Amino acid sequence: MFFKDIPGQAELADRLRKSVHDHRVSHAQLFAGPEGCGNLAMALAYARYISCQSRTPEDSCGTCPACVKYGKLIHPDLHFVFPIFRTKRFSDPVCDNYLPEWRSFVQSVPFSSLNDWLGAIEVENAQAIIYAAEASEILRKLSLKTYEAEYKIMIIWLPDKMHQTAANKLLKLVEEPPDKTLFLLVSEEPDRIIPTILSRCQMVKFKGVGDGELASYIAGRFSLPPQKANEIAHISKGNLVRAISLAANAGDSAGDSADDLEGFRLLMRHAWKRDIAALQEWADTMAATGREAQKSFLAYCLGIIRGNFIMNLTNGSPELTFMTPAETEFSSKFYPYVNEKNIERLYDEFNRAHYHIESNGNARIIFLDLSLQVLRCIKT
Repeated sequence: MFFKDIPGQAELADRLRKSVHDHRVSHAQLFAGPEGCGNLAMALAYARYISCQSRTPEDSCGTCPACVKYGKLIHPDLHFVFPIFRTKRFSDPVCDNYLPEWRSFVQSVPFSSLNDWLGAIEVENAQAIIYAAEASEILRKLSLKTYEAEYKIMIIWLPDKMHQTAANKLLKLVEEPPDKTLFLLVSEEPDRIIPTILSRCQMVKFKGVGDGELASYIAGRFSLPPQKANEIAHISKGNLVRAISLAANAGDSAGDSADDLEGFRLLMRHAWKRDIAALQEWADTMAATGREAQKSFLAYCLGIIRGNFIMNLTNGSPELTFMTPAETEFSSKFYPYVNEKNIERLYDEFNRAHYHIESNGNARIIFLDLSLQVLRCIKT
C-alpha cells in the first residue's frame, strides 16, 4: 500500500511523511476514524514509508528489498494484531494462527470492515476479539531486535476489540516500549479503548472521505459515469468501504444493504400488523445470523430510523437523508410512523438490543423482545 493509493487523506499523508523526514515519529500512534476512512491502509503505507530504504519525498520507492517484502506483508519487522476467534483447532488462539489468511485478505481488500474479514475466513457467526494470550505474543515479538529495518512496527487493527486482560498487560509496553519500536493502533471506536492506553497514544484523527474525492475514486476504479459515482458517494457518507461495495455491484445502489433493508421492512410490517407469530419467526431468523452481522443490522436500523424521522420533519423530502433509492422508496410510505412521539423510544430499544448482543446475550430473546417493543412504538 502506498500513500497515493488512499483517496481523501492527502493532508494526513503529508503530516505523516513530514514526521518521518523530521525524525519525529511518535512511538505509539492511534489512527482513529469511522469505518471506511482508510486508516488501516494509511497505517500500512506509513509503515512501508518508514521502512523503505529509498523513499522519495512523496512515497515509498516500491522497489527496494523492504518495499518488496511489504508488498507481500512478509517483512520480518512488521507485526500484526487483529480480531480472531476460538475454534476446536485453536482453543487459545493468537493472530499468528491466522496470519496467512490475514495477509491474503489485506492484499486483496485493503479497504475493509470487520464483517469483510470474518466473511473472508468464513466465520460470520463468530464474534471476533483480541484475546488475552495475544499480549504475551506481542511482548515476545517486540523483545527481539530488529532484523532489517530501523523500526519494529506493530499494527493493531481494531484495538477496541481487545480483551481487558490483554489491554492491561500491554499498558506498560505502550508506555515504555523497547527502543525503535512503533505501535500503530487502528481504531473505528477509540472511545472503547481503555483510557490508560488511549492517553499514551498520539491521536491521528481521520475523517470520512469527501464526496468529490470518493466519487472520483470509484468512477476511475469501476468505470462509472459521473452521475452514478456522485450518487453512490452521497449515499456512502464518506465510507470508502461501502462506496466500493455499492460500485462493485454493477452500480446497484441497493448493494450490501439490501438484506438489512428487507429485515427492517419485515420487522416493521409484522409489528404494524401485530402479527406475533411472524415476529417470533423474524426473531428466529435474525438469531441464526452471526453476532457481527446482528450488530451491523441494528446499526443499520438506527440509520434508517434517523432518515425516516428527518423525512417526517421535512414533509417526506429525502434530500437530507443518505438513503439508497430502494430505501427511499420504502421510506416514502413508512416515514409517517417515525415521529416525535416514538423516535426516542425507538432509538433506545435498538441501542439496548445492540448492547445486549454485544454482551453475548441470547439473540433469540433479544430480537423477540425488540420486535415486541417496536410493536408498541410503531402504533404511537
